Amino acid sequence: MSLDLDPLLRAIVAHGRVARVVVADVAGSAPREVGASMLVWSGGQSGTIGGGELEFRAAARALDGAFVERIALGPTLGQCCGGAVTLLCEVFDEGSLAALDGERLFARSLDGGDMPLAVKRALSQARDRGIQPDPQTLQGWFIEPVARAKNPLWIYGAGHVGRALVDVIAPLEQFAITWVDTGPERFPDDLPDGVTMLPAAQPERAVVLAPDDARHLVLTYSHATDLALCHALLGRGFAGAGLIGSATKWARFRSRLRALGHSDARIDKIDCPIGAPRLGKTPQAIAIGVAAALLTDVAEHKKTNRGTPNDRDRNSRRSADA
Repeated sequence: MSLDLDPLLRAIVAHGRVARVVVADVAGSAPREVGASMLVWSGGQSGTIGGGELEFRAAARALDGAFVERIALGPTLGQCCGGAVTLLCEVFDEGSLAALDGERLFARSLDGGDMPLAVKRALSQARDRGIQPDPQTLQGWFIEPVARAKNPLWIYGAGHVGRALVDVIAPLEQFAITWVDTGPERFPDDLPDGVTMLPAAQPERAVVLAPDDARHLVLTYSHATDLALCHALLGRGFAGAGLIGSATKWARFRSRLRALGHSDARIDKIDCPIGAPRLGKTPQAIAIGVAAALLTDVAEHKKTNRGTPNDRDRNSRRSADA
């Protein structure tokens, strides 16, 4: 999670001053994780810090201005979670938001104390090396990345399954969706925020426009187009690729892709079928299964490649000592 400036700016433009409430720390069981946030303005809100009495009280208080509060969920709110959360509320307008433009990491004190060395180091690593730690409270300061780059996701096909996928995945902050189909009439009139429509008479020719770290989902109305897309994908780099279809379709595609010169090892990089078959074959069930797989993949990649600032410092020292 991160401080995403785009939805915050849209809310400010639409509603004026906007309060942002973020979970800065968690002890024990809690409804949401550190970094979960919501925006609150007069007459409305977006996002969630867990719902229930916690969110109701925080939203009401946010309208009165900034605060930091540690809340024991059981004794204070009568919730069954049993843990405690620290909430940080800040109020933004266009001026205060502009001050964050270009920043990679946003750090602020929860108790008014001086900035500790660990936070200074994290800020330096973010500025000089592009290292963005997870949201966390570090020695009395809350730090979180600013607009961490989203994972590019390319979806080919705007039929029933494509629309269900976009409906389910677009609200997830982890992904930036590029949606490809043969013409603008194939898409719904209203696209969700964060979704880019890309009409292409030959969708396979759009593959070269995707970054090498994109994930791709192939589910057009045409088996010939699906095959052409798989062929194009196997000729370049990607972070992941999935194809909708049955075991029979995939067996035929494998044979045809071999005939086009692709090795079995390369072909195996495409997952087919996508989704979780045990959940069902409706577009919505497929979308839920695909979204779960994507979130798992991103989380595992993040776990492998990231750590806390202190973890990275220790690892750097070990590498230097080796």
